[in-house]
Formats: sequence, structure tokens, C-alpha cells
Amino acid sequence: MTVRAALPERYRVLVEPAAGCGMRQGEAFGLAVEDVDFLAGVVHVVRQVKLLRNRPVFAPPKGGKERDVPLPESVADALRAHLAKYPARPITLPWKSVDGKPVTAILILYSPEGLSLNRNRFNHRVWKPALEAAGVPTVRDNGTHALRHFYASVLLDAGESIKALSEYLGHHDPGFTLRTYTHLMPASETRTRAAVDGVFKRTGHTPRP
Repeated sequence: MTVRAALPERYRVLVEPAAGCGMRQGEAFGLAVEDVDFLAGVVHVVRQVKLLRNRPVFAPPKGGKERDVPLPESVADALRAHLAKYPARPITLPWKSVDGKPVTAILILYSPEGLSLNRNRFNHRVWKPALEAAGVPTVRDNGTHALRHFYASVLLDAGESIKALSEYLGHHDPGFTLRTYTHLMPASETRTRAAVDGVFKRTGHTPRP
């Protein structure tokens, strides 16, 4: 991915949990090493970093919906390589409100100063310049959320169910997922042709009347 290559090295690994696990930007910012079960192949999405009055806090994922997402080996490999060069760092932030109880998580992504990432600064100083360097228009549709849409399109193209995709994306209602991504679903005619062709190719012949 050209945009990934244009990012500063310490931030490139953002692409993998977003495009490979469907995580929102704030969830990727809040991903801690203890949330990644490399052995079981699962990512536990349990927090995000969000801004309240331009101050960072830890909070539950959007809608308060924690979830477990399959961890592809390619994403696991990228995380391992990143952690070997940029070890996870304990970050303490208030929980849910600027005066909330302090909570510490050992974050995978953080600034060179050892601080949690600020979405406004990141988008303006890191993501937008990477888009420009890659020759990608710096429009809203090309924000980091596009990586989440990429994840949805890959899963739907592979035949994953709307129910499973909804769970992995952290949506409360599969109907919302369907309405959002129905345009990415293969047409029924395409699925029918592919299904029949697949059977005929495996059996090596076409049935005769």
C-alpha cells in the first residue's frame, strides 16, 4: 500500500489493525499489547483513545461494544515486527471523562514523546501528508476510516456473513451493516455463476439433459 509506505515508520502498523481487523482509528490508538492474543489468534477490542475538550481519555469502543476479532497471521507478523522496534509503552489516561479514574494500558502506538496519539494532530500532520505523498486525494473519504471499509469489502467478497461482519466491526445491528455495505456485496447472479462453475470444474464435466 502506497500510503502505508509514505507514513513515518513508527505509525505504519496502524494500517494492519484497521485494514486487517476492521478497527476504528481511536480503537487502533488504544490497542494495548495485552489485548492481542497471538497464540489464540484474537484481538480484544476493549478501548479507544478519544478527545474530550481536546484532552485525551480512554473510553469503551463506540457504542460501548467490546468485541473479539480474528487476528490474521499477516497482521500478527506486522505487530510483532513493530513491537520489536518500538516496544509497547505504558500510557495512563483518565477513563471516560477528563476527571475520570486514571487507567493504564501498554499501548502499541504512541507519539515519539511517549504520549497517546491525538487524532487531530495525527490526521493533519501524519495521515494527510502521507496521502499527498502517495498521490491520493486528501478528501474525507480517504481518511483512516477507509481502511475499515477495505476490511468490510474483503470479508464480503470472501463470502463472510453480514452477521459475522457486524460483530467484527462492533455494530449493534446487522441491519446497519447491511445498509452500509450492501453495495459491496457480490450480486446474486455472480454468486450463482461462481457456485455452479465451481462444482462443474471440480467434477470435470457438465451434466447433460
